[in-house]
This record gives sequence, structure tokens and C-alpha cells, in this order.
Amino acid sequence: MNIDIIPVTSFQQNCSLIWDDRKNAAIIDPGGEPKKLIEKIEENGLDLKMILLTHGHLDHIGAAPALKAHFGVDIIGPHEDDVFWFENLPQQSAQFGLFEANAFLPDMWLNRENEVLEVGSLKLEVLHLPGHTPGHVGFFEHQNIVAFTGDVLFHNSIGRTDFPGGSYDDLISSIKEKLFPLGDDWIIIPGHGPYTTIGAEKKTNPYLK
Repeated sequence: MNIDIIPVTSFQQNCSLIWDDRKNAAIIDPGGEPKKLIEKIEENGLDLKMILLTHGHLDHIGAAPALKAHFGVDIIGPHEDDVFWFENLPQQSAQFGLFEANAFLPDMWLNRENEVLEVGSLKLEVLHLPGHTPGHVGFFEHQNIVAFTGDVLFHNSIGRTDFPGGSYDDLISSIKEKLFPLGDDWIIIPGHGPYTTIGAEKKTNPYLK
């Protein structure tokens, strides 16, 4: 698996571009700066197959419509419980002051736990990880033990739960019941900040003692 982490917007959201050896690619959480993302995909000669979203916050989905229009691929995810966030994108735009955004909906919701998405030779398992938002999901590549988990678990921190639909109890449950059992070696690519591992967060994360 090839991975390129591209920080976007003033929130420095980690947009993840992944591809296999045949250059079949997916982009995860394109939160903004579509021109930069399009150039990155094209300069690597990648064949973009899908746009994947972990949740409906503007800084994770803002560039998805532009990428869909340019490459003609589907926007997939998150779970339908985040429909509120997609319908309220103009309000999010006004609140966060990032850029103007129109409401849109994904081409496909990810409502089935353990569904597997194939990007060429890459297989991404989908797990529902509510807490930061009710419809939050993560994408898990077992062969390379890498997980793209959005705003659930960070290096020595956890996702916010004070937004509408957020739940601290659900977030902690998602981390301890779905992420921790994966194993200490799993690499976590979070929505913001440096990557980490399950083992490191078990040992040092002050929110998970």
C-alpha cells in the first residue's frame, strides 16, 4: 500500500491518498483545497476509484463534490446517521469560516458493519465508530495493519464530542471495543496530527486510562 497524507484547510485535516502497485487509488476525507488534491492525484498518475468519507464535518468532506465532478467517481460513506451534517453544510461553512459549501449527499452510505471496499488489490473493512459524530466510520486495511479513523483517536488525545449528535460514552466505546482489540501494532492515521499506534495510545493517552 502507498499512502500520501496531505494536510488541507486551515484546520490541517489529514486527507489520505492511498493506492496499490497498479495505481488504483482512493482518497479519504478530502476536506478542502480541491486543486491541490487533483494535482497530487494526476502527478502520480493514479486511477482514482472512489472518494471515501469518515464523517460529515466540513473539514473532512469539503472538496468531495469537486473531486467527484473532475474524476467522475462516487462519494462513499459515512454511515447514514450523519445525514444531518451533510444537509447542514452551509451552516457549517458559516460557523467555521473555512469556505462556502453547498449541501450534498454521498452516492452511497456505509450502513453495514464489516462491509469491505475493494480499491484494486487493497481491501478496506468498514467499522462504525460513533461518538465524534453519530455516523462516523473508519477504514481498516488488514494486510498493512493501517486504519484511517478520522476524528476518533489522536496521538495522546481523542475526538471532540461537544458537537450536535456527539457522545463521549459512544466515543470511548468505539475506541475500546473496536480499535483496541485490533492489536497494538495497528497504525492509526487520524483526522488531524501525527499518526500513532494502538499500543502507544494504550500506554500514554491520558483520556484512555
